[in-house]
Amino acid sequence: MEIMKLSEELIWRGFAAETTIKDPAELDIRASKKFYWGADPSADSLTIGNLAAAMMCACFVRHGYEPYLLVGGATGQIGDPKDNGERELKPLEEVEYNKVRIAEQMRRIIRNEDTVSVDNYDWFKDMKYLDFLREVGKAFSMTQLLDRQFVQNRIGEGGSGISYAEFSYTLIQGYDFLHLYREYGIDLQLCGADQFGNCSSGIHLIKRLEGATADAWSTPLVIDPVTGRKFGKSEGNAVWLASDRTSIFDFYQFWINQPDTAVENLMKIYTLYNKDEVEAIMAQQEKNPELRVAQKKLAVGVTEVVHGKEAAEAVTNLSERLFAGNLGELASDEIVEFGEYLAKGQIGSRLFDLLVETGLCASKNEARKLISAGAISVNGVKAADDVAVDQVALLKRGKNKFAVVM
Repeated sequence: MEIMKLSEELIWRGFAAETTIKDPAELDIRASKKFYWGADPSADSLTIGNLAAAMMCACFVRHGYEPYLLVGGATGQIGDPKDNGERELKPLEEVEYNKVRIAEQMRRIIRNEDTVSVDNYDWFKDMKYLDFLREVGKAFSMTQLLDRQFVQNRIGEGGSGISYAEFSYTLIQGYDFLHLYREYGIDLQLCGADQFGNCSSGIHLIKRLEGATADAWSTPLVIDPVTGRKFGKSEGNAVWLASDRTSIFDFYQFWINQPDTAVENLMKIYTLYNKDEVEAIMAQQEKNPELRVAQKKLAVGVTEVVHGKEAAEAVTNLSERLFAGNLGELASDEIVEFGEYLAKGQIGSRLFDLLVETGLCASKNEARKLISAGAISVNGVKAADDVAVDQVALLKRGKNKFAVVM
């Protein structure tokens, strides 16, 4: 098996977008091998969009880099500016809860015993406003900030405008980089391509206030080949890493249903398969495409990264059982077993409520329409009305969406 250098693996896996590093090979011999990657607690779970950047970070770690994972307790109170409108401020208690969940997910995916977790609230909570303006605000010109693309989108013709809080977000994130440089000697930030501008703010501060050089390396945003939207977007199509948001079964099914044209690139990004393994899998796929070997390997590989090997094996077996035969023949104890990997509803609830609660339907109105169309079944029998489900049951929508009542 060919052993790749870091620069080679980053390019092969597709983890190379905008960067300040002129030659990727510099990463192989870089004197300082510390980096940081951050995520804001805007929700209580990361998505598969965040997962792409996390997998890039894991690649750096495999090649000897030391990771510092930042959860944005301070920046999360404002919210990373969107291109099309102001974010709704999260209650502080929600931000605090989200921080704990996000930090745990970050550590689990990076899988490094020496990972250092930091929270930018720790260095912002006692900072005085005038001190921030004198040190950070004076280091930027308005021209620099107004030239940022997200600002142009918001204040240009047809834009929604932007609050001072969101306008200042890039300064806050830039100060994170400066603080981590001063505190830990970190001179490399990893990010998704949409965060490169904010990384540049930190590089500017380090150069201006410390007279030192720092770098940023970004990975492209992953685009859903079917919808054309960014992977992991929260506007109705997010796939979450937390199993109470996206069940492990649904997570697995998302990957197994990827089109042939996307599966190779997704394996490189989202699994730990090496080059030889990916090439062998794709050779099998080309020989017998109807077997969908690559999709199955992709689904197992990503599920193992996010939920662990045991869960990946269990949900693979569950998938085979659910699509194999008569659902009406399943025993109650078997259905209860499925509950660890499928969305769950409460016994005694009415069917319409269960369909919405488990995410099989977006609303009671949709539930009513699907039942009328014969698309909903309970324990293998098509549902005809909004009945109370007073026993352990397996709900099914269409061909491949399931939930349990227990």
